[in-house]
Amino acid sequence: MAGHSKWANIQHRKGRQDAVRAKLFSKFSKEITIAAKMGDPDPEKNPRLRLAVKEAKAQSMPKDNIERAIKKAMGGEAEDYEEIRYEGYGPGGVAVIVEAMTDNRNRTASTVRSTFTKHGGNLGETGSVGFMFERKGEVVYPGEAGDAESVLMAAIEAGAEDVESGEEGHRIWCADTDLNEVSTALEASLGESESTRLVWRPTTTTEMDLEGMQKLTRLIEALEDDDDVQRVTTNFDASDAVMAQLEEG
Repeated sequence: MAGHSKWANIQHRKGRQDAVRAKLFSKFSKEITIAAKMGDPDPEKNPRLRLAVKEAKAQSMPKDNIERAIKKAMGGEAEDYEEIRYEGYGPGGVAVIVEAMTDNRNRTASTVRSTFTKHGGNLGETGSVGFMFERKGEVVYPGEAGDAESVLMAAIEAGAEDVESGEEGHRIWCADTDLNEVSTALEASLGESESTRLVWRPTTTTEMDLEGMQKLTRLIEALEDDDDVQRVTTNFDASDAVMAQLEEG
């Protein structure tokens, strides 16, 4: 599979789980609060909020945390966040998209730029790497959801565009505007997903060796440690051997 899914897999297996999970919950809370503030506080009437809540639940975020984030928006306590996308190149010429939510554009831009520079990357203009990605809906199921053929049939019936099945499970793609409907249809046939979200799917990838992956890993982790950063996507590709060595390191 392409870069960002491989990164998700290795990140999942790494040891920093408690710190990573706490930061992840904080980012989910921000997304839920903003979605509720921008639309209806009822997830059934607000597709963006529904997807945010679903993704948070898939990552085992406590129900109380989710409800607190929604109430924060309803009570008018939510900060005024601005959504910004940064684009640039990481080590080895890998394309990087950084999605952020911030209440201080200058602070976030400065931090993201310095992080790129410190880790051998270069922050570019908006659109500088975006042409290498497509905006898609992504629904992920574990292998236990069914064999490749049954999952493919369920995906076709749900209106999905593409399916990747492998040892890690099933990754189902659809048009970004169809994610709410497709994920709901898949739930009816396959049950709860592991993940349902909007992503940037690479249309072209950059092959990386071990040294390049080590440098890129440090850049991704530094970016994701920034509280203003919601998600980091790259277009790296690396062999299974390189990924195995990276995990061991």
